[in-house]
Amino acid sequence: MGEAGFQQIMKSISKLDMAQWIGRVSGVENGLVQVKGLQAFSGQGDQVEIQLRDGVVMIGEVLRLLEDKMIVLPESSPDGVALGDRVVLCAGATIAPNDAWIGRIIDPMGRPLDGRALPVGGLQMSLKAAPISPAQRTLLGGRLETGMATFNTLLPLAKGQRIGLFAGSGVGKSSLLAKFATGVEADVVVLALIGERGRELAEFVQNVLGPEGLARTVIVAATADQSPLLRRRCAWSAMAVAEYFRDQGKHVLLLADSVTRFAEAHREVAVATGELPTMRGYPPSLSHQLMSLCERAGPGRTTSGAITAVFSVLVAGSDMDEPVSDILRGVLDGHIVLDRAIAERGRYPAVNLLRSISRSLPAAADVAENQLIDQVRQILNLYEKSEVMIDAGLYEVGRNEALDRAIAAWPEIDAFLAMTQEQGVRQSFDKLKLILRKANGSVQGQAARVGHDGMRRLPTPQ
Repeated sequence: MGEAGFQQIMKSISKLDMAQWIGRVSGVENGLVQVKGLQAFSGQGDQVEIQLRDGVVMIGEVLRLLEDKMIVLPESSPDGVALGDRVVLCAGATIAPNDAWIGRIIDPMGRPLDGRALPVGGLQMSLKAAPISPAQRTLLGGRLETGMATFNTLLPLAKGQRIGLFAGSGVGKSSLLAKFATGVEADVVVLALIGERGRELAEFVQNVLGPEGLARTVIVAATADQSPLLRRRCAWSAMAVAEYFRDQGKHVLLLADSVTRFAEAHREVAVATGELPTMRGYPPSLSHQLMSLCERAGPGRTTSGAITAVFSVLVAGSDMDEPVSDILRGVLDGHIVLDRAIAERGRYPAVNLLRSISRSLPAAADVAENQLIDQVRQILNLYEKSEVMIDAGLYEVGRNEALDRAIAAWPEIDAFLAMTQEQGVRQSFDKLKLILRKANGSVQGQAARVGHDGMRRLPTPQ
């Protein structure tokens, strides 16, 4: 046995308790298990093991504490639980990450999902740790290289920034997250797959993320068929893993897909505790849960690293005002909106630039770059307002110089938004400047032709 294996055994032995607190099942009702004998020794949120008579062990979480009993929500259906079954009180909600977790797939309990032994770290990280004190946080860092022209220029991602990715189903959200995982500058990537379909996990890892992305990534996954406890815990476990690497001084990229499923899981748990749904079916505690989760990411202390986070949000029917979207837009440092209409015409990533914003600007760019970003936004805004008239052939070239410039530049700007850019941020801005210079030259040439023959013509399609 090697030294590493011996140290791992010693860590496991050191965590063994000399005594166990044991209670008994006193009732099962509405999917909840009532336990007597442990209420004086446990706290809300603690974990328990329900030991069924056939040898099956079921994990549960303490939801409510009463004078004579406590209420436990099991991680799966309580089928088979009988009166008198043993209930063992476990440690609180913690996870023990290890550097060897990079390149591995684990579940929210810290157990391996890839069929290989998983070493456990010596430091227990709380799943619900408090965020860093605002007075101790550093400012956002510099702009990150992303490998995509859009995010290198018009929607910059800064070190320590927290941004939301708002999209409906089938609009390219997973593909964009994979590009972030492989292209964004980071020491470690932590990917939380919350409530994903079971078959999609292997497909995402092998075909979307690929070996290159997995080599620097820790994947924490809870599939859609698992209990709301595990789906909710998935986000907390991923954040705790990210905090572990951040405290080592590393820059961590946290990708959570999706926060909407975290919110749905919390709703199920909250309803089980008796909390009434008030915000379109979501409980009042959802706001605090989302804000607490997001605030744990961001810049670290001067002596630690930072967590740059991308939280995806499933937007049903493009409703940006539903509770989860509305809460996150007010908490995060920007939002990326993927548009189904853009995806349907084949441009990926289907980012709607006019509905997206990065609050790292203007600090993440210099004066010339900010002017360039403003020009592009003005061009896209003007073109969008006049698009119906242009498509109908009702606009004549020469009536409005700014609109002529927008018409000339729009096809190349639209293509630019889909470009990968491996050469860096500077090259991305140089490409953007070239597009605008070409559009200006095209407008000046059209004006010269109009002045020469007195006729107005629509620009030649590019």
